[in-house]
Amino acid sequence: MSKTIGLSGTKNGVISIKKINEPYGPGSGTVASIGISLSGETENPEWKVHIPLDNLDEVIKALSELK
Repeated sequence: MSKTIGLSGTKNGVISIKKINEPYGPGSGTVASIGISLSGETENPEWKVHIPLDNLDEVIKALSELK
């Protein structure tokens, strides 16, 4: 699963979101990877964060509260 969203306030920027299984090797937990690229390069973002799926509901709730 992956999704790309245009980054507001930029010409070519994107937010890329994808699910990565075993990102740190065999047995490591699945993560949601969120990358930000000002140049539009979804495979090589300037910034990224990996959120363990076990934490995803809590992170989504916290982000929703920011609105």
